[in-house]
Amino acid sequence: MAAKIRPVYKLITSETLITGIGNQPIRNGAVLFKDDHIINSGPKKTVIPQNDENIERVDYGNSTILPGLIDTHVHLIGVGDGRVGDNLATLPDEILTLQASENARAHLISGVTTVRDCGSKNMTTLMLRKAYGLHINNGPNLVLSGRPAAIIGGHLNYFGIEATGIDECRAAVRQLFKDGADFVKITASGGSTRTSLPLRPSFTIAELKAIIGEAHNFGKHAAAHCVNSQSILNCLEAGIDTIIHGRYVEPNGSRVYRDDITERIVKQKVFVNYNMGGINHRTQTLQVKKDKRIITQSEQLELDGLLFWTDIDYQFYSRMRSEGVQMVCGSDSTWGHYKMGQFSYEIEGHVAAGMSPMEAITAATIDAAKSLMQENRLGSLEPGKQADILVVKGDASSNIENLRNVIHIYQSGLQIDTANN
Repeated sequence: MAAKIRPVYKLITSETLITGIGNQPIRNGAVLFKDDHIINSGPKKTVIPQNDENIERVDYGNSTILPGLIDTHVHLIGVGDGRVGDNLATLPDEILTLQASENARAHLISGVTTVRDCGSKNMTTLMLRKAYGLHINNGPNLVLSGRPAAIIGGHLNYFGIEATGIDECRAAVRQLFKDGADFVKITASGGSTRTSLPLRPSFTIAELKAIIGEAHNFGKHAAAHCVNSQSILNCLEAGIDTIIHGRYVEPNGSRVYRDDITERIVKQKVFVNYNMGGINHRTQTLQVKKDKRIITQSEQLELDGLLFWTDIDYQFYSRMRSEGVQMVCGSDSTWGHYKMGQFSYEIEGHVAAGMSPMEAITAATIDAAKSLMQENRLGSLEPGKQADILVVKGDASSNIENLRNVIHIYQSGLQIDTANN
């Protein structure tokens, strides 16, 4: 278990500071925090108080201080070894809860201080949060959907609440919030689930309106898995807050860019979690095997497919961003072969698709917090906010890969001891 060490007043300085406010880093910056909250941040000369005899100081030198990262899309109970969710769901809840604990800690020590879990089995992740409250274990801040909302036989139905009709959909949302969910995850199209249909939408518009409207009645947000164009349109019509995946795919499987959908996403100010990390990580892994000449024939076919579809994804992503779509970082780990603790690949994927390092960091901090309705508490180093802070070697504002080089993590002002991990 990662131990935590609490300072009283602490002043940390570095050559580069990213506060989450504005689009430029601060050179020779400082952050002052006490207990669990930020007191001040900015240029060093403006942050250091006159009477500083009770302040613990740490100068990190050639490093970057930035807000703790926020991963808006994880599946904590997964393994990340390529197994499909249908098989994962057969494991007992007790094992899945232990797996969730390990995954959460792996993400935390890599610099991710908040995760949004987008679908788990039964009460597994909710029990994990309860364990945190009892100080049995610790990990990142958890924003949880609990079970996802699915149609009968739909994507993730083996984890979720299956609902048919307006009344059942409303009742499902009420049950989820009774369980302790923070938001609703909707599988609005098919996906990798064997009994689902990826090229077709799932819920009707009336059912989606019932789910999303009920979430809004509770002051919560709703995020929807959409891997085809019609499912995105249906969710937009129903008032969705976040589109997950957001791939434009026609009923015949063709990829056709949809200006009409992009225009509605922008007009309705809907966040899009495009999921770049899994593809980026898997492509790099297979490319290394190819370079070492140890790639199998099936892996080569997989790599060829990934490179082909990634090129299209980058084109669509670039057009969506240029037209004003608000992208946020969410890895979708542990789906497929993407283990937790490797969120940097998601952020690097956004840079590869056209973002600057600073834009990508914003998409993984303050913009991510906004998509979770947590921007008043998380996502930037502003006075009064929770002291979730990441320190990495080098200048992350110019080289995004420096996010891999973690020095220290502070969560709620507590320095995370990663020695036992």
